[in-house]
Amino acid sequence: MRIVDAKLITDAVARLCVEANINLPRDVRGAVRGARETEPWETARGVLSTIEENSELASTLGIPVCQDTGMACVFLDVGRDAHIDGDVYDAVNAGVARGYAEGFLRKSIVGDPLRRVNTGDNTPAALYLDIVPGDKITVTVAPKGFGSENMSRVKMLRPSDGADGVVDFVVETVELAGGNPCPPIVVGVGLGGNFDKAALLAKRALLRPLTEHNADTYYAELEAALLEKINALGIGPMGFGGRTTALGVNILAAPTHIAGLPAAVNVSCHVTRHASEVI
Repeated sequence: MRIVDAKLITDAVARLCVEANINLPRDVRGAVRGARETEPWETARGVLSTIEENSELASTLGIPVCQDTGMACVFLDVGRDAHIDGDVYDAVNAGVARGYAEGFLRKSIVGDPLRRVNTGDNTPAALYLDIVPGDKITVTVAPKGFGSENMSRVKMLRPSDGADGVVDFVVETVELAGGNPCPPIVVGVGLGGNFDKAALLAKRALLRPLTEHNADTYYAELEAALLEKINALGIGPMGFGGRTTALGVNILAAPTHIAGLPAAVNVSCHVTRHASEVI
């Protein structure tokens, strides 16, 4: 059994809050660059060039790549042979509070959904815990802006809807979103589980690099088909038209009940941020 001081989690979360908000992942930046090089619509190419310039300036100057520095979504994959010495929730929230203060990041969290009083330090985080093999702890911080989060949807499809029903739902979700989520977007799709599990799968799907295909050939082909249909919508970068509406579609699937086909779409803007560290 390996003992891990909870303070190490606090330190990692604080660093990752700043890192994720300043530096876009390499795969996302590469996808934007690739889209610009192949985009036939002049206006769309210009928007993609501006997006590239913005991300480069953010990284060079050490400032947030977007003014909405998001809700801090923190994923902890805890090895079953690791024991955290301290309260993990307090440790994560202390890290978020410190990171958002030190990084001069916008504090966007209200303590109650109806009374709307800002907590002042961007806490509490949305924390997701998983137990995995080994004695290490992988910490991932994925700040999620709500311009795109608000475009996300969950639908309890029927088993008879099948793959066609999933495709229709995903494409409809993107079409309804239009230019609101600051495309080009990354689309996370969660299938299976139950109502809440599907949504979590969709959010986790956004963490997979755009350079990687689904390990299951069936879902890899479905991702490719969805990406083609989404880009055929013509919404384009920032909604100005063009071929590049989405940079990628990532699917995660899980077992489900014989009577259900839960489906969730978590929409992410071109600022699909996440950073990880292993303790």
